[in-house]
Amino acid sequence: MYDARRYDCESVSGMVMEVDLGKLSSEDFTVLERLRQVGRAWIVGGWVRDALNDSPKTDLDIATDLTPEEVKKIFPRSIAVGEEFGTIMVRLDTGERTWEVTTLRSEGSYGDGRRPDNVEFGDSIEGDLSRRDFTINAMAIDSEGKLIDLFNGAADLEAGILRTVGNASDRLGEDGLRIMRAFRFLDAEKHGTRQMNSELTKAISSNLKMLDKVSRERIGSELLQILSKPNREEIISLMDSLGVLNVILCDIESSQIQNVSGDEITALAKICSNDSRSGDEISASLRKSLKLSKDQMRLITFLHNNKSIKPSIDLTELRRFRAALPENFQSALLHYHSAEKIRSTLSNLPKLQAGNSPIIDGNKLAQVTGLEPSRKLGRLKGWLHRKQIELDLTEESEVLDWLENIDWQKEDFESWPILVWP
Repeated sequence: MYDARRYDCESVSGMVMEVDLGKLSSEDFTVLERLRQVGRAWIVGGWVRDALNDSPKTDLDIATDLTPEEVKKIFPRSIAVGEEFGTIMVRLDTGERTWEVTTLRSEGSYGDGRRPDNVEFGDSIEGDLSRRDFTINAMAIDSEGKLIDLFNGAADLEAGILRTVGNASDRLGEDGLRIMRAFRFLDAEKHGTRQMNSELTKAISSNLKMLDKVSRERIGSELLQILSKPNREEIISLMDSLGVLNVILCDIESSQIQNVSGDEITALAKICSNDSRSGDEISASLRKSLKLSKDQMRLITFLHNNKSIKPSIDLTELRRFRAALPENFQSALLHYHSAEKIRSTLSNLPKLQAGNSPIIDGNKLAQVTGLEPSRKLGRLKGWLHRKQIELDLTEESEVLDWLENIDWQKEDFESWPILVWP
């Protein structure tokens, strides 16, 4: 067992790096120790990368020379999620936390451009690392806390360079999803963006057809992860210049994003803002190309339909804006328009004294006007509700007084505005 403390690790390249194993939990140690009582186990993947770069933000992934069946015997509560590829989601005797444990692999060809034609389990960590995508992901930590770095991933991490393990065109030709993963790994968060080496850049441009072999769900997932990162603007610009956006967004006329705040869906809507079609048409296209959820499509439709409209700082409109829209729609639209002044005004706006619900219900309005239950009565009720919200009215009498400002008996009731925004 090794102590939970910081280790100086010398890689194969001779570079000394500091790995903070204190970031491992007692449960992490338990999983590693139980595997090592029967076979060998290495910490691999994103945890190693993040531990060297700053602090781990990803789950702990483990490679082992044990077979999936042997892993399941050690951890009976495990879940087989990719047993044919050697992957088991390990669970301890208590709790629901999981660890991805994968048997060392040596793969053959990728006939479908996404998954290997055959998987051969091996006993060499060096062989396993050699089949990974990028050098910064092809490092491991052994049982003594020593860094195994065959491809100078630590040096690339330090220099902010993204390169593939081996020939870039070969790596992308094996699995088209690696094109999307390349852009995701460009983001080094507070350290800015990494730079692709020229070989990888050229390989992406010449292997765009590989994206057609990747499921739209996976492409959508990767794109949304990219758009959730702090340096997304620079990365999206590069994706656009290399022709990737044009492939993954199909028929959408995309644009680069600049100074866009908000979440990934807001950023995606902004990318589509140059397209002249309606929000419904944009959402339908995105659902086809990225397999978005219904809630995501609804938000994009709303943002696109209001790409030229934002609320003013007028208090009556802001009250209606707040009452008529869900909070996530309000926030997304203000981020979409980078409307920080309006956001500040809205955050300081006092709550409505009578709340959002209408003071005057249908029965009361029918009694006062003599109107029978009808669309006209409903529309009149909606108009009064809008006035209540805009003016922050609190009493029945104040609301009903507004009946004097409308010819509710003769006017075309379809023209009466109700509580909506815009």
